[in-house]
Amino acid sequence: MVVIKPKISTYISLSLVVLILMVGLVLILRDFAYKGSFGLWFYLIACSIITLVLLMLLVKMMAGWRFISAGKDHVVIKLPLRGSTKAYPVSEILAWEEEMVVANKREFRQVTIAFQDKQSISISNHEHEAYTEFVNYLKKKAPKQQVKTKKA
Repeated sequence: MVVIKPKISTYISLSLVVLILMVGLVLILRDFAYKGSFGLWFYLIACSIITLVLLMLLVKMMAGWRFISAGKDHVVIKLPLRGSTKAYPVSEILAWEEEMVVANKREFRQVTIAFQDKQSISISNHEHEAYTEFVNYLKKKAPKQQVKTKKA
């Protein structure tokens, strides 16, 4: 049985960035309320951008918080924030593809799986634990559904 869960280190670093952005937002609003050191346009633009980035990070963190287990010819996806669990037999996998990108001398891998009910999931090696075990499980249990990528 392979259990894929989010890496805690990823969520700690994202939480620190969220915390820094929140402190920055509070300081900018405090400066606006007490001193008004800058023009109104600066506060409007800065607060809008910081709030937008904060919301995007929070949505990414919440959407990525899922647990996937694979074994006994099933792939089980648990979404704790939604309170849902979905189990798919390996036979319901329409296709799966592993993508690899090399950037800054680091290798980023991501596997995307499409199921028959038109749902799909993506798992990356930098955000999830047990990534290679899961890909090996898919290669063993669903080799015909693998999409071969062409290299340019």
